[in-house]
Amino acid sequence: MKTSEIKFTITLDAQNVPDKITWDATDNPNEGLEEAQAIAISVWDHFHKGTMKIDLWTKAMPVNDMKRFVIECIGGLSETLMTATGDEKMVLEMEDLCQRLSQHVEEQIRKEQQQGQ
Repeated sequence: MKTSEIKFTITLDAQNVPDKITWDATDNPNEGLEEAQAIAISVWDHFHKGTMKIDLWTKAMPVNDMKRFVIECIGGLSETLMTATGDEKMVLEMEDLCQRLSQHVEEQIRKEQQQGQ
C-alpha cells in the first residue's frame, strides 16, 4: 500500500497572521517547497457529521484574488460533487453561482479601475 503525505508550513507574523504559506507533497512533480497565498482544507468528520475546516491566507493576498480563490474552490467542489454523486442539479446550481460571482468580481474590478483613472 502506498502512503502519500501533504505538508503545509505557515510562517506567522508577531500578531499570528500568516505571512507566508508553503507546501510540499509526496507526489508533487516539482522539487522543493511551493509557495501559496491561501489554503482551504476541509475534512469530513463522520462521527459528528460535520466539516472541520482550516482556511488561511497571507496578509499580502489581494482581496480580489481571495474572491477568485473562493469562486475557484466552489467550482472545484462542483466537479468533486459530480464525480462523487452525479447530482447534476446541485452541480448546475453551483456552476451558476460561480458564474454570477465571477461577474460580480469583474464588475467590481472595472469600477475600481474607473475610479483610479
